[in-house]
Amino acid sequence: MRTVLMVAEKPSLAQSIAKILSRGNMSSRKGLNGACSVHEYTGSFVGQSAHFKMTSVCGHVMTLDFIGKYNSWDKVDPAELFSKAPTEKKEANPKLTMVKFLQVEGRGCDCIVLWLDCDKEGENICFEVLDAVLPVMNKPRSTERTIYRAKFSSITDTDICNAMNHLGEPNRNEALSVDARQELDLRIGCAFTRFQTKYFQGKYGNLDSSLISFGPCQTPTLGFCVERHDKIQSFKPETYWVLQAKVNPEKESSLTLDWDRVRVFDREIAQMFLNITKMAKEAKVESVSKKEKVKQRPLALNTVEMLRVASAALGMGPQHAMQIAERLYTQGYISYPRTETTHYPENFDLKGCLRQQANNPYWAETVKALLSEGINRPRKGHDAGDHPPITPMRAATEAELGGDGWRLYEYITRHFIATVSADCKYLQTTISFSIGPECFTCIGKVVTSPGFTEIMPWHSIPLEESLPHCEKGDLFPIGEIKLLEKQTSPPDYLTEAELITLMEKHGIGTDASIPVHINNICQRNYVTVESGRRLKPTNLGIVLVHGYYKIDAELVLPTIRSAVEKQLNLIALGKANYHQVLEHTLDIFKRKFHYFVDSIAGMDELMEVSFSPLAATGKPLSRCGKCHRFMKYIQAKPSRLHCSHCDDTYSLPQNGTIKLYKELRCPLDDFELVLWSSGSRGKSYPLCPYCYNHPPFRDMKKGMGCNECTHPTCQHSLSMLGIGQCVECENGVLVLDSTSGPKWKMACNKCNVIVHFFENAHKVRVSPETCDLCDAALVDVDFNKAKSPLPGDETQHSGCIFCDPVFQDLVELKHAAMRHPMHRGGQGKRQGRGRGKGRRPGGRLNPKKPKDKMAALAAYFV
Repeated sequence: MRTVLMVAEKPSLAQSIAKILSRGNMSSRKGLNGACSVHEYTGSFVGQSAHFKMTSVCGHVMTLDFIGKYNSWDKVDPAELFSKAPTEKKEANPKLTMVKFLQVEGRGCDCIVLWLDCDKEGENICFEVLDAVLPVMNKPRSTERTIYRAKFSSITDTDICNAMNHLGEPNRNEALSVDARQELDLRIGCAFTRFQTKYFQGKYGNLDSSLISFGPCQTPTLGFCVERHDKIQSFKPETYWVLQAKVNPEKESSLTLDWDRVRVFDREIAQMFLNITKMAKEAKVESVSKKEKVKQRPLALNTVEMLRVASAALGMGPQHAMQIAERLYTQGYISYPRTETTHYPENFDLKGCLRQQANNPYWAETVKALLSEGINRPRKGHDAGDHPPITPMRAATEAELGGDGWRLYEYITRHFIATVSADCKYLQTTISFSIGPECFTCIGKVVTSPGFTEIMPWHSIPLEESLPHCEKGDLFPIGEIKLLEKQTSPPDYLTEAELITLMEKHGIGTDASIPVHINNICQRNYVTVESGRRLKPTNLGIVLVHGYYKIDAELVLPTIRSAVEKQLNLIALGKANYHQVLEHTLDIFKRKFHYFVDSIAGMDELMEVSFSPLAATGKPLSRCGKCHRFMKYIQAKPSRLHCSHCDDTYSLPQNGTIKLYKELRCPLDDFELVLWSSGSRGKSYPLCPYCYNHPPFRDMKKGMGCNECTHPTCQHSLSMLGIGQCVECENGVLVLDSTSGPKWKMACNKCNVIVHFFENAHKVRVSPETCDLCDAALVDVDFNKAKSPLPGDETQHSGCIFCDPVFQDLVELKHAAMRHPMHRGGQGKRQGRGRGKGRRPGGRLNPKKPKDKMAALAAYFV
């Protein structure tokens, strides 16, 4: 019996596909990484009996990055990133150990079926999976085929079974096009971002952005927003005049007529027309025309149109809308949501999809009428050759999906029903009048057949006052003629929907990446989302785009990125060489980068006008260890300290508050310590600004606080306050937060584990002694007599928080599920909780192994 490994893109997809193929007759187990399950069943494969193992990845298995030393912003010239810096594929999420998991499941398998999403990213993940599992699979016999690719567009029994019966092969060219895009974005984006971030953050204090990023797609996206802003700012309103006439076809009714000249911009000419028309007493009907018109039903729904409507009508950001659509797809409610196609293939089961909606109270009547009277073939749209348009695949209720999920599903369903409905038909009546020598018009519309507007009422023809019955030559008394003075108005800021349209038109990004680029410019504080989901550029966004225009307009114009996208598409089609496209594009941007660096003064001139220099920003906080003057704390992102006397800037931890720490000084450099805190329920630790940026010991890295400092005698260091190995992560140490009393706590210096203990204790101190069982440091606790929870009214106790039964009820973990390392049924022994490689005086370099009874003593952490 052959063993067949099948891999989907997400755990939920793997379960759904396995359930369909096995007809529910499968067994399931958790994989070794805890995130992915494995579903097993028996069946037949290519005419032979087979044992199937269906599992999944969690998106990309690998990610592209520079090798170690090139990730240092301080030691590497950004220009080297274009060609000299080698790249490597690293695990996208090391905690998932996805490569090891795939190899364990793939070992001994004969064939592999790839059920990754059917787009270019999916093809790329196919080859990431193959790179992991092929080395451990059984070797094929001579020309025996072992790699198969399933192509599907929805999670339905029909689509999945059809995909299994028509397996193809993964597309290497499409995967290479994704590799090329990843490498271009990495090299170009990192080079420009590192240079301009370091340059401007080193000069200005109120940029309010932790990263001044550049992206080949992100920057043209921002460019569209700033271009609209510039039009608004440069707009000069003009006064114009409109002639408005009202006639009275009957005694108590009036009809407003539109002037055929529309408007004039000269007051005297407008007054002349008013005087001429005022001489007439009646309006004469010159012609009456009636014409049947059609408002076409919409084209089938693709990704870009869905995102446009989600933003404009449903008030959802593009990235949020995409996440909801993906969830609806994985749950089987809609077809694949990433598609450029607006044309249904001839064999698509439109009636089958429509029948699914026959019982929904919102549109049951419309659906039943369509099924009985016959559906209309959808309009012929664009066939991009990827996936069918986005279509509802199964019925749902508001209670099932709730909130935004239902709102998006409802729109997708209504849109689908509209595509197979009739066009909207209406009768348009146009009456032309003459008042003196001037001509006026009145238009009325009457719906004759609502068609698709019944299911999409927001597209319906607005109700208008009916026009009077009249014929050529009829005369109507004039009720009023007046001159209206108006002004031209500026355009408004771009909406997300308008921006998506511009990005699609100019070839910036793909249907999958457009939401990411829009989200990025919001996250970087380049634009803010105003009411109506309009994108208003910030000062930083405006200055950056103006600076790019000043130095090299092609950096911000869509033309060059659009040309690159075309080259990437040629790689996907097998019509362009991957290496040549990569080399040519990087050479262009390398030249642009050097010119940008040489011309940065041009952008700096614009920055000077809008932002304050570091020396003039922030407020005094702590003393510099070099000059002993106060350094200023700059709170705007990225928060940092700046000494104007030494002209030095020191980075700080982000996303928290910074305050002076008791005016205590670092014993190494005499800098005053500051305290970082993420809030009363979070972590806090002191740090030396100088050590944080210039690690004093070899085993320390940049960005480490006192809770990771290995100084042997400093009272704030890991060596003095470390208690024991973290109960959650591999490398962390639980460190006493000496500022947390009376609600004492210790926190891991690597992950988010926080342990609350000894509430209301008067004093908590880490002892130089260690536990005989687990090698963790003992803790000395001193309670006030009135509040002591210790047995026998004792006020003091020294013991191990992990092993001492007296401390059992006084310890509580927060922010993470407590999974004690010993909770594995006493299986084997495990290294103890030594603190920072035992550098504490009196500590051990090699902590003792815990004794077997440790598992039982630690059971209260469950």
